[in-house]
Amino acid sequence: MEPRGRILGIGGVFFKSANREQMREWYSKHLGLADKGAGATLPWREHDNPQKEHVTVWTVFPASTNYFDPSHASFMVNYIVDDLDALLDRLKQEGVKIDPKRMNESYGRFAWIYDLDGNKIELWQPSAKP
Repeated sequence: MEPRGRILGIGGVFFKSANREQMREWYSKHLGLADKGAGATLPWREHDNPQKEHVTVWTVFPASTNYFDPSHASFMVNYIVDDLDALLDRLKQEGVKIDPKRMNESYGRFAWIYDLDGNKIELWQPSAKP
């Protein structure tokens, strides 16, 4: 059995645009990614556990968002993880920069880390479905 604290898939791809509404329309018209405000969702299943369903959220943020701060990148990737605490413990031991902020929502727990270039990466452990 693999250790806990691993990436299961991409939970979201987020990027900024100064023309948010026009960008949403372009992606909807040309690529079928219809984001009406909560993001376009792309369903998928785990390879090793096909009954386990997930979604990847794709969305455009306004250029003025501070959600990606302190990163200056115009994008952020969200990774779905199986055990947020185990992963953060391992990353701390490995010297990875970890944001002290945490967020708990009805749909899961979130934490953020930074890569070597200072890009903010969102980690998401989805809530167990009843």
